[in-house]
Amino acid sequence: MITDQLADFLTRIRNAGTARKIRVDVTKTKMNQSVANILAAEGYVKSVKEVDVEGRTYLRVFLKYENGDIRKPLIKSLRRVSKPGLRRYVNMATFPKVMSGFGVAIISTSKGIMTDKDARKNRMGGEHLCSVW
Repeated sequence: MITDQLADFLTRIRNAGTARKIRVDVTKTKMNQSVANILAAEGYVKSVKEVDVEGRTYLRVFLKYENGDIRKPLIKSLRRVSKPGLRRYVNMATFPKVMSGFGVAIISTSKGIMTDKDARKNRMGGEHLCSVW
């Protein structure tokens, strides 16, 4: 049984990019779906679809590569920041700048899961779930 679904989601995407896979299936949870939709909206993955495999629902994430070259995954790093054993919270004044603004920090706020840019615009803080670049 997996206790940290988000860490498993990020690890599966990281491993699929390293293994040069076109797609990867991950467990469907509300948090995984929100993070996958943010990755698709920011352009880190091509698309996200729901699929049923043997009676269970999964998210099928289609990965993106630089200039179509399968040897260079677009996602260089996925880093889980806040973990179940040590939660990391940030307020509006202490938002992290991921790769000097070239990356994305994904924040869980009271209004839902959003990027650091959206959280700054809405003047909200929350739990820093992960960073992507």
